Amino acid sequence: MDVDNRLLRSFLAVAQEGSLTRAAERLFVSQPALTKQIRQLESRLGVPLFERSRAGMALTAAGRALAARAPGLLAEWDATLRETRSAASRAERMLRVGFLASAANEATPRIVAEFTRTRPGWRVDMRQATWSNPTAGLATGDVDVALLRLPFPGQEHMRVETLLTEPRWVALPSAHPLAASDVIPFRELWDEPFVAAPAETGQWRKYWLAADERDGHPVRIGAVADQPDDWLSAIANGYGVALSPASSARFYARPGITYRPVSGVSPSRLAVAWSPTDDGNPVIQDFVRCCLDSGSEPNPVT
Repeated sequence: MDVDNRLLRSFLAVAQEGSLTRAAERLFVSQPALTKQIRQLESRLGVPLFERSRAGMALTAAGRALAARAPGLLAEWDATLRETRSAASRAERMLRVGFLASAANEATPRIVAEFTRTRPGWRVDMRQATWSNPTAGLATGDVDVALLRLPFPGQEHMRVETLLTEPRWVALPSAHPLAASDVIPFRELWDEPFVAAPAETGQWRKYWLAADERDGHPVRIGAVADQPDDWLSAIANGYGVALSPASSARFYARPGITYRPVSGVSPSRLAVAWSPTDDGNPVIQDFVRCCLDSGSEPNPVT
């Protein structure tokens, strides 16, 4: 019987948190999606793993047995997968770098150029991910290192070095009444429909909706997008507005869309991230140093 390791990870999060709500937040997934995964695992194993009550999720005897073995199984699998892919990268002299949207902004070509000078004969394979994959493949070992917006799921288990900080602005249709404002207080956007990332991204989606900075005011979702082109189209067509890094005004300028500064919302941080298992990998550490040397802002904007 095959069991998807994603199901094991979901099970372990619920077992450790004792709550579907907290586990869903930790995994950056929606609670219904997590509930479905737990039921799917129980169905495959043919045994109940939790006793559900208003107090939370308590492990059954079978659940306790699985919880004792799951961390070791997952750690061994992760190490094996990472070593296999790392060996392939070394043989090809290629570093796989995951990223979202504009990567490290204007610093990206400088970072790549510095790395190739540091490591002659090596190539950098830049792999853009959709927003439903906010770790850009780092969590699954599909890439060696990633340029990511914080926070991202599983961040506490990764090494992270912040490269730059920039304000979050708002992208809105150019015909919107607020488009002529010099600065828009975030409170004036609370009742606007927002273009959001997919629900399964959980806390990452909530961050870009600034859900925790609304004093409890509910979020309205006007459209869902998983990549920049769809996001831009939804905004231009009037389905909603969206928070974005200030640099989006440069990288994603488009007729029909206006970007404006927003007050009363925290800034965005961009970082280079890698697995702790690669602390001793000289190639990855060279790339990290190139990021810090070429991608960091001496006086980040806050």
